[in-house]
Amino acid sequence: VRVSESGGGSVQTGGSLRLSCAATGQSFSAYWMAWFRQVPGHEREFVAGTTWSGDRTYYGDSVKGRFTISRDSARNTVNLQMTGLKPEDTAIYTCAAGRPFSTDQEMTPSGYTYWGQGTQVTVSS
Repeated sequence: VRVSESGGGSVQTGGSLRLSCAATGQSFSAYWMAWFRQVPGHEREFVAGTTWSGDRTYYGDSVKGRFTISRDSARNTVNLQMTGLKPEDTAIYTCAAGRPFSTDQEMTPSGYTYWGQGTQVTVSS
């Protein structure tokens, strides 16, 4: 499975952006998909994820109520709609695919095997 992101950019505080993750390869529908973000010098932070079927989504505390993840299995894509953006949301956002062993692992990088290159999101005050 290969994943690649698009849709990053710059926006002012309170604005919105939509990130997309396109997946190629076999068995896309068998993988959990997630978004992580990272600021240079800091650890990678879980943002949002969805199960292989899309029947359940889960979010990091810092983005709950502002971000929405969705998957389109017909198009092999996962989208992250971000609203109410804040300067602290500035980071490189990376899409990942994997098969976490547990619900705890769903929110950690160790639960994911395939990673994209990342896309920059910058929120200015």
